[in-house]
Amino acid sequence: MTALTLKAAGLLDLDTGAIVRPGILRIEDDRIAGVGGAVAGEVVELGDLVLLPGLMDMEVNLLMGGRGETGLASSVKDDPALRVLRAVGNARRTLRAGFTTVRNLGLFVKTGGYLLDVALGKAIDAGWIEGPRIVPAGHAITPTGGHLDPTMFSAFAPDVLKLTLEEGIANGVDEVRKAVRYQIKHGAQLIKICVSGGVMSLTGAPGAQHYSDEELHAIVDEAHRRGLKVAAHTHGADAVKHAVRAGIDCIEHGFLLDDEAIDLMVRHGTWLVPTTRLADAMDVSKADPALQAKAAEMFPKARTSVLAAYKAGVRIAVGTDAPAIPHGRNADELVALVERGLPPLDVLRAATVAAAELVGVADRGRLAEGLLADVIGVPGDPVRDITVTRDVRFVMKGGRIHVQK
Repeated sequence: MTALTLKAAGLLDLDTGAIVRPGILRIEDDRIAGVGGAVAGEVVELGDLVLLPGLMDMEVNLLMGGRGETGLASSVKDDPALRVLRAVGNARRTLRAGFTTVRNLGLFVKTGGYLLDVALGKAIDAGWIEGPRIVPAGHAITPTGGHLDPTMFSAFAPDVLKLTLEEGIANGVDEVRKAVRYQIKHGAQLIKICVSGGVMSLTGAPGAQHYSDEELHAIVDEAHRRGLKVAAHTHGADAVKHAVRAGIDCIEHGFLLDDEAIDLMVRHGTWLVPTTRLADAMDVSKADPALQAKAAEMFPKARTSVLAAYKAGVRIAVGTDAPAIPHGRNADELVALVERGLPPLDVLRAATVAAAELVGVADRGRLAEGLLADVIGVPGDPVRDITVTRDVRFVMKGGRIHVQK
């Protein structure tokens, strides 16, 4: 057993919002062995830093974006091996930004049926490469021509980038059941589906519902019987209502939420991952005029819907939709949520304890004895100034130090 003590200026108590001074954490192997009190073993002096639990991003795609990707051309040029190699850098940047757990929320690229996010997570867990703990969804499940059908991002001709059912293109009750079963068989730990249109695909109205109610119920039935949650890309208020009534656990984006949809989410306990930073950060200047028009309609609503949902009591977890926000800039979402009007402490909880609840784990999300030693250090009190989360100077995951500036 290896033992060391982290000694910093303070640590954040997520229950009260107070900074406990000094910040003392005793670490044994991959766990927090004690909070406060006497030091033990090797002492790691962290000066004026404030310690937080490792942050969590509930919507990333580490297999997309990053160095060397060439936009839409990559969807037809990059083979699975190249995507995984590029993802190594994306994973490292994400971890070094202080995000120690992520949901990789649905591949929508050609893979030959391989679940690349599952493989990436196994390599990280084995210690071969640096990266966050990954909760993989495998391939996103979408109907032909749905928002997450990648041929729709550039209106490819028939048979260009043709994807299989195993790669997530599924139509009708029988096919969606088979698609869910395939992802589970090969290691998916949750299911990602497409319920409505989106901004950056040529699928028509962004709020239009893409799967029928029967298909939605079949997907949820298959996932829930196996103990997996379902996350749904959904913008339109009516589509959100159908998704919630079908039993979907988490709405991704939800830019067009109305009061009725928000009330339904509260009553059903449905989560929201708002990805609100996209409304400020996504560059659509070179996009098709139809997509620019959708963005002009959607983004102003995205800036207000999240606050309305928060005030009504919708459960919120932080997610970025990286690489829509560049990998490694994940903390920009925390800053954006505070700018929208959410209290900084609740935003920090949404990136820690709430996110841990969403992924169904009780071994992380707080600085507490017995939990995983996923710890980050920032130069100041994030409850007073959330922007310090952009300047992570210490990262420990599972008792191993990855960053110490």
